Amino acid sequence: MQNKINKIQELIKDRSPEESLTLLAKEFSGKVVFSTSLGYEDQVITHFIFSNNLPIEIFTLDTGRLFNETYSVLTSTLERYKKPIKVMYPQTNELEKLVTTKGPNSFYESLDNRKECCYIRKVEPLKRALKGNEIWITGIRADQSGNRQDMPALEWDESNQIIKFHPILNWSLTEVKNYIKKNNIPYNTLHDKGFVSIGCAPCTRAIKDGEDFRAGRWWWEQNDKKECGLHSK
Repeated sequence: MQNKINKIQELIKDRSPEESLTLLAKEFSGKVVFSTSLGYEDQVITHFIFSNNLPIEIFTLDTGRLFNETYSVLTSTLERYKKPIKVMYPQTNELEKLVTTKGPNSFYESLDNRKECCYIRKVEPLKRALKGNEIWITGIRADQSGNRQDMPALEWDESNQIIKFHPILNWSLTEVKNYIKKNNIPYNTLHDKGFVSIGCAPCTRAIKDGEDFRAGRWWWEQNDKKECGLHSK
């Protein structure tokens, strides 16, 4: 697998994000997918893909607990580009069982409960969306959290058995915002209200001045590496 990653690295070496995506879409025809949460970074990559008519499937995870503003940006994006975004939902039986046995807000009660909710609403649907593909495109940036600082742009995801590519890993938030503005790309208006990382409504708040990028996610938890499991090794 490392040899394969090395070959891909050589293929996209010194290429721009758009050039890299174009090459990957050609090299792995029909096997490249992009997961979007409809946040700033993902909207940039969606623009790369749709504006260049790249044959890369875009999908999003609808957990059932998203902000109205997130649904609004999905609608605006569909209207702008006139191209489909596949929506993945949790397995009905598992979600019904969770809410029936533990209630709608069990994630506040313990870390295990929160991870269980994230798994049912996000991780399992993601695995279904990735199945059968070879390259998973993400909007991860290095300065989003401490444990992403040393993340390579191209890596093997053991959990999902797929190669991940982060085309704007080294972009700053300012670069992202400027690109959004320059290209008039639809974006989540919660970003204007201090929400930098936007997930489910009950688990996301705006951050305060000086707080870490991820401070607004699962803010009641006392740990430094707060992730939902989508990008665990």
